[in-house]
Amino acid sequence: MFPKPKLSLSPNTYAYESEPLVKPTGFREYDARWLLGKEINLMGVQALGMGLGTLIREMGVKPEIVTGHDFRGYSASVKTSLISGLLASGCTVHDIGLAMTPMAYFAQFELDVPCVAMVTASHNDNGWTGVKMGANRPLTFGPDEMTRLKEIVLAAAFKTPGGGAYHFVENFPARYIADLTRRPKLKRKLKVVCACGNGTAGAFAPQVLEAIGCDVVKLDCELDHTFPKYNPNPEDLEMLHAMRDEVLRTKADVGLGFDGDGDRCGVVDDHGEEIFADKVGVMLARDMSALHPNSTFVVDVKSTGLYVTDPVLQKNGVKADYWKTGHSYMKRRTHELQALAGFEKSGHYFFNKPFGRGYDDGLVSALAICDMMDRNPGKSMSEEKNALPKTWGSPTMSPHCDDEKKYDIVDAVVKHFEVAKRKGEKVAGQPIRDVVTVNGVRVTVEDGTWGLVRASSNKPELVVVVESPASEARMREMFKAVDGVLRTHPEVGAYNQTI
Repeated sequence: MFPKPKLSLSPNTYAYESEPLVKPTGFREYDARWLLGKEINLMGVQALGMGLGTLIREMGVKPEIVTGHDFRGYSASVKTSLISGLLASGCTVHDIGLAMTPMAYFAQFELDVPCVAMVTASHNDNGWTGVKMGANRPLTFGPDEMTRLKEIVLAAAFKTPGGGAYHFVENFPARYIADLTRRPKLKRKLKVVCACGNGTAGAFAPQVLEAIGCDVVKLDCELDHTFPKYNPNPEDLEMLHAMRDEVLRTKADVGLGFDGDGDRCGVVDDHGEEIFADKVGVMLARDMSALHPNSTFVVDVKSTGLYVTDPVLQKNGVKADYWKTGHSYMKRRTHELQALAGFEKSGHYFFNKPFGRGYDDGLVSALAICDMMDRNPGKSMSEEKNALPKTWGSPTMSPHCDDEKKYDIVDAVVKHFEVAKRKGEKVAGQPIRDVVTVNGVRVTVEDGTWGLVRASSNKPELVVVVESPASEARMREMFKAVDGVLRTHPEVGAYNQTI
C-alpha cells in the first residue's frame, strides 16, 4: 500500500525520502503547481500519477495518456516520477519527451490518445513545477476534476491494478512542426523578432516562423533552464523591453514572444510598443470575422470592452461572450459555444476550425498574427493597433497574497463593491454602473471605466486590471480606488508591476 501523502515534511530527513509530500494548495482550479522540494517531492509526484490514473478510470475514459515535459533542470525527473504513478495505475503512457504544452495537446489528436499530463510550470519562476491535465480532448481539467483528483491523492485512495505500458514517441516535434507548416507561405515578407526567454519554445518557434516565410530574428532562443536574462513570460515588462529593443534595433515588422511552455504569444509592434493580448484579440477578431461574418468570440472578464463596442466588429456581426478567466474555463466555453475563437487577456488564445483544434497554442496564435498582416499588406502592426478605438488599459498587475488567504480577500472585496453599489456610493468619483461577480469582481462606473480584482488560479497572487475609454487619468483614478480597497487588507503585498 502506498503511504498517505503528508502535508509538510522537512527536507534532508529520512521521512522526506520515504513518504510522499503533497501540499493541498498545489491543486489549482484547472491545473496543479507546486514549489518542488518545499511543497511536493518526487514521491508526491508519483502519488499524483497514481491519483490521475485512478481518476481517469473513474471517469470511464480509456487509460491511455500523453506525457511531455518543459525545459527546466528538474522537469524530466518530475515526469519520470509521474509516469511511474501512471504505470502503477494501469495507464498506457505515450511520452513525447521535451515539448511545449500545445505539442502534448496536438499529440492527443495525432496519436489518437484521450488523455494528457504535461509537466510544466508554464511561466512561473524556476523552482516551480506542475502538471496540465485533461481526459477529453481538446479540453483540460476544470474545478470538478481537480477537486476530485485532490481528494483521491490526499486520501491515497488509489486503484493500482498494474498492467501499464510505456512508449517513447521518437521525433515527435517534427510531426508537430509539419502540421503547422503544411500551408501556403506568406506573400508578404515579414521580419519577425522571435523571443523565447531561453525557454522551451526556443527549440521550435524559429523553425515554424521560418518555414512559413518569415525573416526571423532570434532573441534568447538558446535553451537555458537557468533563464539567465529574464523569465519567459510575455506579460512581464523585462521580456517586453528586450523585445522592444530588438525590434527597434533590427527594424522588424513585429516582435512575437513566447512563454515558458509555448501556449501563449505576446506582441510588440514595429515601434517597439507592447500590444496587450486583449487588444491583439480585437485585431484578430476583426480579421477573422471579415472572413467569417456573424461569428462568436469568447472573451475573459479581464479583457477590454472593445469586443462589444468596436464598430468594425459590430459591422461584421460579431457576438462577444464574456467568461471566466482561466485557460480551462475559456477552452471549455469556446468549445461549448463552437465559437470561432476565444481570447484571454493573459495571451491564451483558442482557435476552432478552420484556424485550430480548440486548444491554446502560442505558435498557432503567432501564425494567425502573421496571416492577419499578410492579408493587410499596406498596414504596419502599429497602424493595425492605432485603427482600434482608443482605450487606456493597465497591464495585468499581481500583488502577492498567500494561497490560503487570497480567496477570502477577494470575497471581502466583492462584498465591498456590492455594498457600495447598493448604497449608491461613488467609485473613482462616479456612480457604479455595473458590478460583475462571475470571476472575482469587475466594477464599472458611468463613463465605462472599470476595475477588476480576482484571485490568481496558479500563483499566490491577486490579479488587478483597470481600463478606461475616457482617459489615462481616469484609468489611474480607478486603479487608486481599487488599490485603496486592497490596502485595507494587510495580507495583500507588493505588486509585480504597476502603472
